[in-house]
Amino acid sequence: MSSPVLDVVIPVHNEQHTVRACVTRLREHLQDTFPYPFRITIADNASTDATRQEACALAAENPCVAAVRLPEKGRGRALKQVWLASDAPILAYMDVDLSTDLDALWPLVAPLMSGHSDLAIGSRLHRAARVVRGPKRELVSRCYNLLLRGALGAGFSDAQCGFKAIRADVAAEVLPLVEDPSWFFDTELLVLAERCGLRIHEVPVDWYDDPDSRVDVVSTALDDLRGVRRLRRSLASGVLPVAAIAERMGRGRGGTALTAQALRFAGVGVVSTALHLGLFASLRSPLGSAQWANLVALLLATVANTAMNRRWTFGVRGRSHAARQHAQGLAVLGITLLMTSGALGLLHRWAVAPPTWLETTVVALATACSTLVRFVAMRRWIFRPPMVSGLGEGEGPVAVLEDHDAGPVEPVDLAVADGHRSLADR
Repeated sequence: MSSPVLDVVIPVHNEQHTVRACVTRLREHLQDTFPYPFRITIADNASTDATRQEACALAAENPCVAAVRLPEKGRGRALKQVWLASDAPILAYMDVDLSTDLDALWPLVAPLMSGHSDLAIGSRLHRAARVVRGPKRELVSRCYNLLLRGALGAGFSDAQCGFKAIRADVAAEVLPLVEDPSWFFDTELLVLAERCGLRIHEVPVDWYDDPDSRVDVVSTALDDLRGVRRLRRSLASGVLPVAAIAERMGRGRGGTALTAQALRFAGVGVVSTALHLGLFASLRSPLGSAQWANLVALLLATVANTAMNRRWTFGVRGRSHAARQHAQGLAVLGITLLMTSGALGLLHRWAVAPPTWLETTVVALATACSTLVRFVAMRRWIFRPPMVSGLGEGEGPVAVLEDHDAGPVEPVDLAVADGHRSLADR
């Protein structure tokens, strides 16, 4: 059998009663609709029932089916190991319950085969999708999507739908950066792909909730929150070489992270402006001078603004370099004051007695320019991610990655029919 064009991985754990029906249905669908060689890989991650024996039997019966045994549980761990070992140029996965209508499989992989996109995901939140599921899971899914947009600047609509595909060359670049071995794997992969400037294609799907689903929604949600926090810190610290990957892949940096930072910066600006005005009103009478009240209020508001931007806009935690960053924030304040004062000075040199509306317009324009300068200064100077020492000229930050899986990866056990090679041998 020639090397497959598509390798569809089905992660399973204790699915002895469902794996045969799933694989049979998927195989028949691919034989009818997919005109290229394909493989279905059953990734059994630490099942304790007869799932392994059932998977090996299916592989022995069908030359297009392979069975892989992993000694540890974890959907993300299984996908990462099997995808990196596969010889297919297009890699996909789907859940064993086949909640997603298989008619979406060809639209999922076609943009990857044509080179139009780098990853493809099924979306249950697309307005063209048709979804049947309970209100609890619908609410959790939408809230999680909003969280990813706010905390990580995610531009995709559905992170956790078990229906995704990726090009093998993209997987080889991005998968080594993905740490989570379980359910957060999907989100981490997509966020990193976006930060690398890769194109994600979304396919609206018909999706039917599995009433026998054993996913613990609360436990999974807590794990996802911890994953969001960890990934946000890693991205803010600059240890992930997303810029270097974007350059190697010939992709420009995605704008979602910049947009999210700009929105959070604007929100912090509104809060700090309100704080500045409130402090000014409170200090005006005790200090007896509008100038002094304004100066003190502005200094305090600037300290608060720097602290909020440090934590929320740029995701910097801890006390390291905090004093230096606050001093830099005050320096930027001085620059912005010079810009507004200089603009008024130039106006008064040009017009002896300019009308109030013109002065107000000049101050507004100067303030807008100073706000832009402050954002750029914070992004590129004050909170710029640290560079890793030892880099050559022109190189970007390089991550020193640790394998968070428990111990070294063991060779996989693959049961296949004649003509197949072991994934461990490739």
